[in-house]
Amino acid sequence: MAAARLAVALLLLAAQVACEFGVLRAVSQTGGTRGRDYCILYNPQWAHLPQDLNKVALLKLRDLSSTQLCSPLDLPAEDFTNQVVLVARGNCTFYEKVRLAQGNGARGLVIVSIEKLVPPGGNKTQYEEISIPVALLSHRDLQDIFRRFGHAVMVSLYAPSEPVMDYNMVIIFLMAVGTVALGGYWAGIRDVKKRYMKHKRDDGPEKQEDEAVDVTPVMICVFVVMCCFMLVLLYYFYDRLVYVIIGIFCLASSTGLYSCLAPCVRRLPFCTCRVPDNNLPYFHKRPQARMLLLALFCVTVTVVWGIFRNEDQWAWVLQDALGIAFCLYMLKTIRLPTFKACTLLLLVLFIYDVFFVFITPFLTKSGNSIMVEVATGPTNSSTQEKLPMVLKVPRLNTSSLSLCDRPFSLLGFGDILVPGLLVAYCHRFDVQVQSPRIYFVACTIAYGLGLLVTFVALVFMQSGQPALLYLVPCTLMTSCTVALWRREMGAFWTGTGFVKDGPQSPWAPTKGPAPPRNADDALSQQPPSEELAKSPLPTEEAALPEDADPDSPGASTPNPTNVGQVQPSPVVQPGTSA
Repeated sequence: MAAARLAVALLLLAAQVACEFGVLRAVSQTGGTRGRDYCILYNPQWAHLPQDLNKVALLKLRDLSSTQLCSPLDLPAEDFTNQVVLVARGNCTFYEKVRLAQGNGARGLVIVSIEKLVPPGGNKTQYEEISIPVALLSHRDLQDIFRRFGHAVMVSLYAPSEPVMDYNMVIIFLMAVGTVALGGYWAGIRDVKKRYMKHKRDDGPEKQEDEAVDVTPVMICVFVVMCCFMLVLLYYFYDRLVYVIIGIFCLASSTGLYSCLAPCVRRLPFCTCRVPDNNLPYFHKRPQARMLLLALFCVTVTVVWGIFRNEDQWAWVLQDALGIAFCLYMLKTIRLPTFKACTLLLLVLFIYDVFFVFITPFLTKSGNSIMVEVATGPTNSSTQEKLPMVLKVPRLNTSSLSLCDRPFSLLGFGDILVPGLLVAYCHRFDVQVQSPRIYFVACTIAYGLGLLVTFVALVFMQSGQPALLYLVPCTLMTSCTVALWRREMGAFWTGTGFVKDGPQSPWAPTKGPAPPRNADDALSQQPPSEELAKSPLPTEEAALPEDADPDSPGASTPNPTNVGQVQPSPVVQPGTSA
């Protein structure tokens, strides 16, 4: 049974090789309007299309879309000399249509299809008999042609060569690696600066609303099960659930954009006045006017994207900006406490990604990958909506793929967040063990190399690839190698030294203006971890500005000279890197 399935899959792949995408260039016969390109699907075994538009003659499009051209009775009185014939799909074979068109002098045949475009096939004898190109055009594109140019249209059929790799891959690479690097760096800096701020003893809701969330193995298992369940539901009920995902994206991305811009806005010198005392749910915290303006700006950007999300010319810029902000917010908020948790999460999602890309085509009736079908949007979707949980960049090279199959190159948020959580853990561990960010830099470089391998596989296989198939081994193996090389695998695996609840302040208060004479000796005899655990909490607040954000990667660390009767510890300084 498995062999039969494999044979069917190979036959389907062979059939797909026979069909190719091409371009129909439509120009008004009066010459008063610029031309426009439309996607066509043709079979090169009927006749090859030239690659250069300059070598293709413009021919008149003969509109017979009201007929099927299945019998000689459908032929008009005038012949088709030097014309491209446009007919309806109908119930007869492609060979019957093209034989009648070619026998009547046509230079090409375009078949209008209301349903999904399928390659116009035939047998070997029929291929040898026919010498004119045969292509399929969607009914929606035909309506657009008549709306723009009327029925007096000149057309050219050609198939430009596909580039080996589109330049938009460079943009996606820079966005992905930049997001992972910045998110991982911000997560590590945020973690250590939160420890500096623990001595404030401020447990109010305003201080607790942005606390990090430690991920447990149970949470990982529940998350993966929910991902599988949601992906299957999207595959079967895409037209209904896509709007739910769009709404979730709008809410999450606006929150992420606010979180990313807040540290910068707090540094501005204007609009520092606060809201008067009140009992409203959020305003009782008396936020500053500039923060309210920032929240209004973030909501406005999200609403603009939601309204114009299907504008292919520029809406992708807003979507990518919101997506990057969302990823940075998640990398800052979600924290993996041990390398063991990192390994479990990455391996489980590795299996999840490979299964839904490579295995599900053998389980679905259409033979399509569930992951690719959901990410790119089903071709039979009545809404034509696309999931926004991806970075997307339009193709920069002139290509038939930019019109037909894949006008955008995509990279899912999961391919950024999942390895990014490991990068963030590496940076936090660097801070803990006082290394010169060697784990962080090595894991970030490994992510970039894994992404390059993904792009190479995409070029050679010409199909959607599970990026985690390449990213997970690169990042996990690199992190393990660095830990073994530095002989820190035990601490790296268990996250030894990370303090979840208690503060790890480098400033040890004393009772007098100067430390006792034996303070250095007493402290130096204790391990650094014990020293930090036993040091009492300062009672005075470090001299940070009132509106300074400890989560900002550029926020300043507390200054010991501004702390009342507080002396620096002579042993450990978590805020610095050796």
